[in-house]
Amino acid sequence: MQFTGAVADDRRYDPCYDPLVDANPGAGRAYAPTYWVASAGTPPPDDGPVQSDLDADVVVIGSGSTGMATALYLAQEHGIRALVLEANQSAWGCSSRSGGQGQNASGRLTRSQWIARWGLDVAKKLDLEIRAGFENFRQLSTEIDCDAYDGGHLYLAHRPEKMDYLRNETRVRREVFGYDTRLLSAEEVRRDYCDERDTVGAMREAEGVGIHPLKFTFGLMQKARALGVKVHTASPVQGWETIAGVHHLRTPGGTVRARRVAVCTGGYTGQKLNPMLRNKILPILSNSVVTRPLTEAELQATNFRSRTFLTDTRTLRFYYRLLKDNRLQLGSRSAITGADAQDPVHLKLLTDAIARKFPPLAGIQIDYSWWGWVDVSHDMMPRITRPDPGQSVWYAVGYGGNGVSFSTWAGKRLAERVAGQDTGREVFQLPIYHTPLQYPNLFGLVRSQAFAPFRRFGQYFLYKWYWMRDEKF
Repeated sequence: MQFTGAVADDRRYDPCYDPLVDANPGAGRAYAPTYWVASAGTPPPDDGPVQSDLDADVVVIGSGSTGMATALYLAQEHGIRALVLEANQSAWGCSSRSGGQGQNASGRLTRSQWIARWGLDVAKKLDLEIRAGFENFRQLSTEIDCDAYDGGHLYLAHRPEKMDYLRNETRVRREVFGYDTRLLSAEEVRRDYCDERDTVGAMREAEGVGIHPLKFTFGLMQKARALGVKVHTASPVQGWETIAGVHHLRTPGGTVRARRVAVCTGGYTGQKLNPMLRNKILPILSNSVVTRPLTEAELQATNFRSRTFLTDTRTLRFYYRLLKDNRLQLGSRSAITGADAQDPVHLKLLTDAIARKFPPLAGIQIDYSWWGWVDVSHDMMPRITRPDPGQSVWYAVGYGGNGVSFSTWAGKRLAERVAGQDTGREVFQLPIYHTPLQYPNLFGLVRSQAFAPFRRFGQYFLYKWYWMRDEKF
């Protein structure tokens, strides 16, 4: 039965919540006012808040796509019925706020950067792993009613100088990794996809599935609960003590004792959740808007012929697509802190982008505007690992905005690790599985927790520099 009772905490949506500074994410807070929440329908039943002390073999913290995939695969492939703890509503964090763009990627680094960092052999093995994750996601998107559109991805150059970058990325994908990636002229983009006026050309990848991310995660949750998984909402972990190898997770309604814990909290990972995660993730805000439905005249004026999703080559990239009901969705990075998230300047950044990219839509009514936290690791790649072999704690975080597709595969791999099926397997020697999250570094020279308090100062100046470099130089 869906829990609808009152809880002690204020359940209103908090637009200023900031996981880097706020110790309490709430307990049963309302969803952000996103298009996904408005169009997903009634959430599937959950098991309500924890109301007494409980014992569990495995606890999964977080009910987004990573957490629900972890619980699903634990039950489906290993016969382990996990207990999921969610601070607020099911899929309350990134899974109800993301752009829904499922790419053949994870983390912030490109395949050419993988080669530069780890060498060709590791890069090829990592490509096989990320590709397997994408194909697994693609299959799941056909099994779950999530408005999936398997139309590939366009990476649009917003300045002529960016075409050399896209030519190189296209070459690497084709010649090194065997993808059918190709370059498109601006005319081809405008003729075959949409009349995007900000582009000078594009790289087209065949691998890309746009989804309704909340419907997708609700589908994972339904699959998991059908196999006996318990999902306790309004149950934030407010204290964590390990006694004789047993984790005591204190929630408002009782303590859950667990022998194994998997943390899947993404950009909503609080600083006080566990010392192994403190200062290891930089949460970054991503803002999104969805317009009213476009009229037939507007569709013709913008020549939208596809729901293929697009991103541009700005460092603080814009991502956008036409949705199933002919609304335009567009998002980008903007605010630095939660306290600043409501400043109208961030909404203007997005509406100005709509006017620049699609002039016939200048001034169009915005029906939905929201923001959410993205989990960025300090070396720009995710981790699905057990950071301390002496503790039965695992985490899967750090997707850097590219977790829509890979999060489900991360959940599958995390389930294997929690179930003890990772020993001696070569795939778990890959960097995303073999090493823990890193502390921030100073100018790429040394990593230290001491730099953590200054990250947002650095972020502020980097955002200014990125804008200057992308728009002026």
